[in-house]
Amino acid sequence: MTPTNTNFFQPVDAAEVPRFAGHSTFMRLPAVPSAAGLDIALIGIPWDGGTTNRAGARHGPREVRNYSSLMRRAHHVSGIEPFSVANVADIGDVSVNPIDLLDGLQRIQAGIAAVVKEGAIPLSVGGDHLTTLPVLRAIATTGPIGLIHFDAHSDTNDQYFGNNRYTHGTPFRRAIEEGLLDPKRTVQIGIRGSVYDPGEHDWAKNQGIRIIYMEEFVRRGAVDVMEEARAIVGDAATYVTFDIDSIDPSMAPGTGTPEIGGFSTREAQELVRLLQGVRIVGADVVEVAPPFDIGGITAIAGATILFELLCVIAAQVAAAT
Repeated sequence: MTPTNTNFFQPVDAAEVPRFAGHSTFMRLPAVPSAAGLDIALIGIPWDGGTTNRAGARHGPREVRNYSSLMRRAHHVSGIEPFSVANVADIGDVSVNPIDLLDGLQRIQAGIAAVVKEGAIPLSVGGDHLTTLPVLRAIATTGPIGLIHFDAHSDTNDQYFGNNRYTHGTPFRRAIEEGLLDPKRTVQIGIRGSVYDPGEHDWAKNQGIRIIYMEEFVRRGAVDVMEEARAIVGDAATYVTFDIDSIDPSMAPGTGTPEIGGFSTREAQELVRLLQGVRIVGADVVEVAPPFDIGGITAIAGATILFELLCVIAAQVAAAT
């Protein structure tokens, strides 16, 4: 793709300033105060107030920023140069409240709403998976949207520890109840692992969610599965959420709820590339928890998936201009 606007923000050139130097921003892009004038806004959500076991995803955005310095200008398969065909920048982190869950959700929603108001597509890094709920609240203001969800867990449980309805295991149940998601345009890919009871996913299935368990993915492969996923969401507005624990913990150990038997990093890249053609109105990478990482391999996986998503969304922006 050829540049459409030479005034777009550009990353720092690693041939001029080494990757270990300079300010730490997503993709080494300029840090700007708002999404004004942007096509795609990269934003951090450093909050893990919905975590039920191993906390630490609040540190995800900072570490993904660090490892995203390894991303270069162009995608080696598609040839997309995202910074040449879309105006992209790092707008910092949303305001969070680490000690008040409900206020934290409201702050995240307000931060994403400001991005949407400017007409930019939010591409965020969490944070635990509950952060996706306020993002959806900010985006799906005119009616339910579709969802392509890569994860080890369905995250459609109801309550934890009594009547606590807001955890990283409940966001998509709440989103459907609130009319933010169309369950018949929702597909979850890579679900696996032990469950609390045999009927744990019955509610989701009864709503019309298509759950593609890991075993089915292995039998069918990425191309076939993503062909179905694209058919499910159709050509209407769709959100994409990528939980890093969808990747096998041998390749992404730094996460709160690891489950063996997941995607390889190569499979994860292929899945995201096959999103081409989906009308994406927002996306995120969540659950990178640096305190549990080894040598930064989870953070680099998160940064790479972020770049893959950026390339798909930038191509969508370019096609619309």
